[in-house]
Formats: sequence, C-alpha cells, structure tokens
Amino acid sequence: MDRRAADGGHAGLLNVIDLEATCWDGQPPPGEVSEIIEIGLAVVDLDARERVARHRILVRPVRSRVSAFCTELTGLTQAEVDRGAGFAAACETLVREHGAGVRPWASWGDYDRKQFLGQCAADGVPYPFGHPAERAHTNAKAVFTEAYGLRRRPGMAQALEIAGLPLEGRHHRGVDDAWNIAALVLRPAVLGAWPRSC
Repeated sequence: MDRRAADGGHAGLLNVIDLEATCWDGQPPPGEVSEIIEIGLAVVDLDARERVARHRILVRPVRSRVSAFCTELTGLTQAEVDRGAGFAAACETLVREHGAGVRPWASWGDYDRKQFLGQCAADGVPYPFGHPAERAHTNAKAVFTEAYGLRRRPGMAQALEIAGLPLEGRHHRGVDDAWNIAALVLRPAVLGAWPRSC
C-alpha cells in the first residue's frame, strides 16, 4: 500500500505509470484493437529521493484478446486479465486510491499517455490524470536523455545500463517496469534535472 496519502497531499509525490496492452506479432486480428491490460504504478517521493510504493491494476479487455505473442512478451494470459477490472473501474481506482487526478505523473516515452487518451475517448471514460493532459505528464525518457547528455533516447533497459542500475523483475510486466522507471526518474531528480512545475 501507498505510505503517503492518496489524495496527493504530499507535494513531492509523482506517479510513474507503465502500461501493458494487447498486442500481436504483426497486425491485430480483424475487429480487434490494442487495449490496456495492466497498469503498473510506482510512487516516487521526489523530496525524499525514494520509491515509496508499487501497485498493479489488471484490466479486462473487451475489444481484443490476449495473443500468444502478448503472453510471451508480458507473461499475462487471457485467464488472468479476465479477472481484472473494467477500464472505467481501473481509471476510478487510479483517481480514488492513487491521487491520479492531482498528482503529476510520468512514463517512459509518450506511448502510455496516448494510449490512455485514446482508450478513454473510445470508451467514453473520463481521463484520470487531470487536465490539460500534456501538462500533468512528464516524458521520463526525454528528461533522462537530456540529463545524461545523450544523443538518442534509450529504451528503459538500455537506460538502466547507462545509469548502472539493475533491471528488477520482468521486463514488459507493467508493475516491474514502473518500478524500474521510477529508479530512472530518481537519477535526474538527484541531479536537479527533474521538472517540478508539471
């Protein structure tokens, strides 16, 4: 559980999000679209310079199925996500239990923000992260790249190597990737390079 208040009362808290979604080796089957199946969330206390919580929300897809390729990549199965929450309920949980409406948030790249915006629009679900969408979100990959003076934006696993950090857990498992990205967020934060106005 989160050691800090979920209402975002602690100004230094940042939610780090990593999504897993239905995917295929090639084009999706006819009529299927990529949908969120796992929301991994790690909470970073930017003032204390530490990761303080990690959470996992499984989400039940309704317009797609988990392919064998997706299971191989993420470890998630159709049976597992069938026990997950509906997308609207998952978004409500983010707001109610994890302060998503008031806390800034970050992800590695812009995929997660765009996936949320697209699925919220398609499902008629309120965007859980507050508005405007761009201002509440920080692209951790871009901040890390600039802080380290890199010419190209690295993937998460490569960034961990650059930072001298271990990859904890399973890559492409949302809860583990969020935890690893949170460790990467702390590197520019320690250098004073993490934007605090978001």
